[in-house]
Amino acid sequence: MEMDGGLLSAIEHSSFGVAARETPWIYPAANVGHILTLTVFAAAVAMMDARLLGAFQSIAPGVFLRSVRYVAAGALLLMLATGTVLFTAEATHVAFNPVFQIKIALIGLALLNALLFEMFAAEKVRAWPANLLLPPLARVSAALSLGLWFCVAAAGRLIAYF
Repeated sequence: MEMDGGLLSAIEHSSFGVAARETPWIYPAANVGHILTLTVFAAAVAMMDARLLGAFQSIAPGVFLRSVRYVAAGALLLMLATGTVLFTAEATHVAFNPVFQIKIALIGLALLNALLFEMFAAEKVRAWPANLLLPPLARVSAALSLGLWFCVAAAGRLIAYF
């Protein structure tokens, strides 16, 4: 991934980047917030994917997914906000970190998987009755989702070691 060192340096040395790095509570609060929202997001995604894979079959998938999706979306937005703070504080180091680059690529793949699910399976899943196994496309998407988001979380934790 080609990065502009000048732009990254400008981000890192902006007043926001300096404040995030040098204020005693901003970076730690963003770090804790990132982990907490990751936990909520991972739980919501795991619940949705578990339903697609066959768990919680007594609840119609459309009802189940709709209610949990809002939690996942909110947590994802909060992770984006806290991740932006973390990135801004160390933009030049983080952007060139190969594990961070892998994490970003995995996030892209996970979001693409979600988009493809929405395009090709979601309508059928929303109308699917309770107590029936969902179509194979929905189950494959769920398995991919679980694997990709777990890898994103692992990569996020590994960034500090590279």
